[in-house]
Amino acid sequence: MDHLTAQALEAFTGRYCDAWHEKNSSWPLSAELYGVPSPCVISTTRDAVYWQPQPFAGVKNLGGVERALDIVIQPALHAFYTTQYAGDMQARFADETLTLLQTWSADDFRRVQENLIGHLVTQKRLKLSPTLFIATQEAELEVISLCNLSGEVVKETLGTPKRTVLAASLADFLSQINPCL
Repeated sequence: MDHLTAQALEAFTGRYCDAWHEKNSSWPLSAELYGVPSPCVISTTRDAVYWQPQPFAGVKNLGGVERALDIVIQPALHAFYTTQYAGDMQARFADETLTLLQTWSADDFRRVQENLIGHLVTQKRLKLSPTLFIATQEAELEVISLCNLSGEVVKETLGTPKRTVLAASLADFLSQINPCL
């Protein structure tokens, strides 16, 4: 596992939870995750859940994606999706606002792998170099991804070759983002 990426993710999650505590005097709250089972849920309201990150349980790799496409995935992405269970977290990188994607449970981890496979199949069909998404943006077709060839973090427009490099590595990217509540 890529320990620098895991450490950077845990550090950002700590900054995010600390900022949430400072602003709201509670753990993060999510209406989107209400009713979805997870080891992260610490309490519920009528229509939302309070959550805190939990250690990832299970096989710590994206082997399902690798086997499905006969591809080797950057170690940083394995670490990103298998360090912890957590809710998605809003962040800012320079002028970019994003939602950092996380796995919420073992079931969600399977769904994420299926979505990554679909993303890579589409890229292959369009003859685009492989990227694996790590964050969404407000514009539906723009995502933040890890380039599987270079290991760089890029902003990309789905279905096009348009990509802008944001950071040299996933660990660098995670170290530079800030919570956006």
